[in-house]
Amino acid sequence: MTALFALATSLLWGLADFGGGLLTRRTPALTVVVVSQAVAAAVLGVIVVATGAWGEAGPRLWFAVAAGLVGPVALFSFYKALALGPMGVVSPLGSLGVAVPLTVGLVLGERPGPLQFAGIAVAVAGVVLAGGPQFRGAPVQRQAVLLTLLAALGFGTVFVLIAEASSSVTGLFLALFVQRVTNVVAGGTALWASVRRGSAGLPGDGFPWRALPSFAFVGLADVAANGTYSVAAHLGPVTVAAVLASLYPVVTALAARGFLSERLRGVQAAGAGLALIGTVMLATG
Repeated sequence: MTALFALATSLLWGLADFGGGLLTRRTPALTVVVVSQAVAAAVLGVIVVATGAWGEAGPRLWFAVAAGLVGPVALFSFYKALALGPMGVVSPLGSLGVAVPLTVGLVLGERPGPLQFAGIAVAVAGVVLAGGPQFRGAPVQRQAVLLTLLAALGFGTVFVLIAEASSSVTGLFLALFVQRVTNVVAGGTALWASVRRGSAGLPGDGFPWRALPSFAFVGLADVAANGTYSVAAHLGPVTVAAVLASLYPVVTALAARGFLSERLRGVQAAGAGLALIGTVMLATG
């Protein structure tokens, strides 16, 4: 059952990444973040009320607020990078956010094993190979790599903060709800400021109402992935859950190949693969 729920997490996160990147190719990234996270916040609000999670409220929720402030920056950067492409490179590089919890552990006195040290080396090699051709290419491609690394840093920070924000399953629901509400407030403020400066907040033909189900899917898939991962981690070894859940970039890459006929250069594919392998090594170590 642990493997089943963890693989479901990979599927949901991978499809959410693909959907978010695809939406951002037609709609400004900040708008995608705000709308999808607003749907997620509404659903989580219902879950919080239904489970009585309000009883878990306490000072630890400030970590969730901090995660909510970092989250929109990470999501905006990631969706923007996915829109600039290629998804098969961006998604695996984004998974390097797992290095952030590792760094926090080092600061707190933990020492990684040989496998984790090897994972760091493999992941860095993947960044160089996947990003190297981009740095010699068009400016848009260079921007995609830099945005992805910024997103990875943000995602890793959010993982650490959310872990500190709750100590139970119902507490996790409340922490995720607070995070999503903060996401919407922070992202909405940034969107308002961007529009005030003259940037477009919507496509030229107005809000894409036909795409509203897609916005909802992205937000709900992200929430569901958090839920399935929590179940997987409680049912069995966290290591197994983390490894299998970290395979979500494969889903994004396969979706991009299947639906967009996306093709990668050999060196880019090798770099993306190494980044994913390094992530798995970090998680297993």
